[in-house]
Amino acid sequence: MKNPKSILRIALFFIFFLSFKILTAQQVKGYVLNNKQPLATAYIYNLDTKSHSHTADNGYFVLENNKVNDTITISLLGFKKKNIVLKEEDFNTTISINLERKIFQLDELVLSEQENVLNTLTKIDVQTSPINSSQEILRKIPGLIIGQHAGGGKAEQIFLRGFDIDHGTDISINVDGIPVNNVSHAHGQGYSDLHFVIPETIESINFGKGPYYANARDFTTAGYVDFKTKSSIENNTIKLSYGDFNTIRTLGLFNLTDNNKNSNAYAGIEYIETDGPFNSSQNFNRLNLIGKYSTLLQNRNKITATVTHFNSRWDASGQIPNRAVESGLIDRFGAIDDTEGGNTSRTNINLEHKFFASDDTTVKSNAFYSHYDFELYSNFTFFLDDPINGDQIKQKEDRSIFGFNTEIKEQNAFNNEIIETTSGIGLRYDKVNDVELSHTLNRNTTLEFIQLGDINQTNAFAYYKAGFDLGKVKITPGLRLEYFKFLYNDALSEDYETQSETKTALLPKLNIQFNQNNNLQWFLKSGIGFHSNDARVVVSQQGRDILPKAYGVDLGNVWKPTKNLVINTTAWYLFLEQEFVYVGDAGIVEPSGETERLGLDLGLRYQLNNYLYFNTDATLTKARSIEENDGEDYIPLAPSFTMVGGLALNNYEGFSGALSYRFLDDRAANEDYSVTAEGYFVTDFNLNYKFNKNLTLGISIENIFDTEWNETQFLTESRLQNEIDSTEEIHFTPGTPFNAKATLTYNF
Repeated sequence: MKNPKSILRIALFFIFFLSFKILTAQQVKGYVLNNKQPLATAYIYNLDTKSHSHTADNGYFVLENNKVNDTITISLLGFKKKNIVLKEEDFNTTISINLERKIFQLDELVLSEQENVLNTLTKIDVQTSPINSSQEILRKIPGLIIGQHAGGGKAEQIFLRGFDIDHGTDISINVDGIPVNNVSHAHGQGYSDLHFVIPETIESINFGKGPYYANARDFTTAGYVDFKTKSSIENNTIKLSYGDFNTIRTLGLFNLTDNNKNSNAYAGIEYIETDGPFNSSQNFNRLNLIGKYSTLLQNRNKITATVTHFNSRWDASGQIPNRAVESGLIDRFGAIDDTEGGNTSRTNINLEHKFFASDDTTVKSNAFYSHYDFELYSNFTFFLDDPINGDQIKQKEDRSIFGFNTEIKEQNAFNNEIIETTSGIGLRYDKVNDVELSHTLNRNTTLEFIQLGDINQTNAFAYYKAGFDLGKVKITPGLRLEYFKFLYNDALSEDYETQSETKTALLPKLNIQFNQNNNLQWFLKSGIGFHSNDARVVVSQQGRDILPKAYGVDLGNVWKPTKNLVINTTAWYLFLEQEFVYVGDAGIVEPSGETERLGLDLGLRYQLNNYLYFNTDATLTKARSIEENDGEDYIPLAPSFTMVGGLALNNYEGFSGALSYRFLDDRAANEDYSVTAEGYFVTDFNLNYKFNKNLTLGISIENIFDTEWNETQFLTESRLQNEIDSTEEIHFTPGTPFNAKATLTYNF
């Protein structure tokens, strides 16, 4: 055994050495900005000592291990790189660095400089092929496919990572901190109508696949998507579009504070109407309004206020049975019940505050209120249950949502390493009056109330994560705490009773990132997520299956074999304690059993030259129910293979545009795969020509090859009015045929 004095001397020497290293390491502190706006995730790198750092949300950074005359480089994709030679005075002050914008170029992407490479690639996708319609908003997420099946006014059906997510059961969607998913919704759990967002106002898209993110809220099983709208607009914009099916879209975006350097404000209005391709006109129209104001306070603190309003109404031809088309009773764009349709509206008020408590501490908060109305008429089974009046149902609700989010980010340096901690708390309270499911006739007469009641649902949460940047390796453990309170008053019950249940959940996460070199990055993600259940299901089951969990792991890499080519590959596994299954005849979702999914995500980005950019994403999935026998364990409508992508032309002698495609493979429509939901391959095209800095003319074509495809499909038992017996078969909504639209844009 060694002499205790020797051990003490060694320990004291180690402490002295460590202290000397910390004391002699010189820090450089600063902000990275663009026209006084902070730039997050900018990469700071010392060319001499190889130390590095990233800017926080407020643009602030701390760079360790520097000395006089060292050269640091500051870079962020989409901005010109800047080099600075450090001077003596730079160590005694907080420096300010301004970056100038430039066009994205894939050859400038250095994987080790990015905090989230996959999000950066999506940013490039958006820059090279901008979002032109509300349908394209979600399609910008790699591997995500959507479908519409109720006249354009209803939220889209979503497919991602082997999930038929319906309208949002397994993906969390948020805009400026406001949750889009509606819990315990009249039409189905997690219903997410994103149509209140004007696509031209989107500034950035942040997403993640899987349940691995401590800051991601309810419904994050297949993944989450956060949209951020612009704080300011560069130009006033007027757009006018006209196309097939009497389709009209008008847009106006107006800058209200041209001459104010510290404040920005703009207002926008969007109006859309169309008859659609169906034999019975959709009579669809939608109005969107937005007003946004932001102002910089002292020390770059910022306050933002946003008000939006959205209103839509439509008629629909619904899902039609195969046999009706094959017999010649109707054609593909006909209807069995053309009295389907609905109307909906949403008003959002959002106040945001960004506060820099210190150079290395940022506090972001927002408080929001939403008022939401929804009324939908559907007929899935026609005359199965009521041979005289038909089976039309009405789903209706009147909802108010109150909530807030607060997040604190701190960036600390220790022994030349950076530790970034993020902690947050939040609350969401939903008050839903008269949640109704009823049997109706011709959208006018209520024949029977099936469900009617009031829902009060509270969700409080807290989370914490710490990112340890150890050079080539970054380790980020995280923990999320959820609390739910469900209250339901059944208006159809003879006796007044408040049914209630509560539940908490603790959800750990662990992500590891390894930068093997500047052109190869590996990652391992693991964690437990969840999706909440409908309050009516929760109370009826006496609290069982309130917060079914999802256990997942991702292993993958991002590789840049050449300067213009990036390939990403991910193998993943996801186990769910409970699946949600859509019940067509009732228009609701109900819990099922345990499921698992194995998958492979593949992505490719290639920049052919300064003007041409190609991207594609594919997902191969095996989705099965664990509790069923082999051959009878398919998950209905879960996609097995999807692929999306396109070729974009950007700013070539005034021309820009894209040729994009999406593919959904054949998939099982029932548990034993005896019925197939047919897949499709659809191609769209758009081309714009910029006459000058003010005027642009564009043309867009959907389904350029006029493919006959089914946008959504369900295996449903139904009976037509002239039939004696019912039939179970595929019911579908036909996909849009070839149609063209021209758009004139004027900027001033």
